Amino acid sequence: MSVISSLYRWIVGALYTVMLCVVVVVLSLVLPARSYDPVFKALMRGLFKVLFIRVEVRGAQRVRAGTPSLFMANHVSIFDPPLLGGFLPGMVRGIEWAPHFRVPLYGMLIRRVGNIPIDRDSTFASLGSMRQAQGRLAEGESLVILPEAHRTTDGSLRHFKRLPFLLARQAGVDLVPVGLSGLFGLHRKGSWRIRHSRLTLSIGEVIPADQVASLSVDELWRITRQRIESLIERP
Repeated sequence: MSVISSLYRWIVGALYTVMLCVVVVVLSLVLPARSYDPVFKALMRGLFKVLFIRVEVRGAQRVRAGTPSLFMANHVSIFDPPLLGGFLPGMVRGIEWAPHFRVPLYGMLIRRVGNIPIDRDSTFASLGSMRQAQGRLAEGESLVILPEAHRTTDGSLRHFKRLPFLLARQAGVDLVPVGLSGLFGLHRKGSWRIRHSRLTLSIGEVIPADQVASLSVDELWRITRQRIESLIERP
């Protein structure tokens, strides 16, 4: 039965994703981002509905409406982007691994909506991405970044990179820790199975901009990691 459900989710998920990409790319050609973003978010949430995956969101009231934020979350699965994009409050764009921008259709989508590419293998290129992200935050946009950079292989948090915390200090915006739970049970790196799992997106206590500015990079790194870890539910 799990094989059949996995095949269903791969086939239906792929077809739905193609539809989502086409619709949003077309909308991006004729409408400003803030006009089509509610449709984009609804379509990302719809992906989980057609795959019969339940999602619970906790702590959304902690995010200050109308204020740009830098969200940081753990990195678990290929389902992280639609989960974060669909269920985080407000209009949020991502800082995403550069090779994704070369994937047919999906690459066009993330480029059109305004995600920022980052080259994990080049410090110089990564600094350029961080400068671009800082500019977008200064313009009032919210961004999400996954400080582990790679998906977990055992369900536990990997080492956090330092650049996202340099960005947080320089950008002068709220830092919002986010914990994703249930995704490792749903789909893990190296496996083709998509199992039944209930997902939870938990938004933790926000680190306000003035506190971010008063902390060192190492202190911010440690506090954020502790808060994200405390939000992750263990199976």
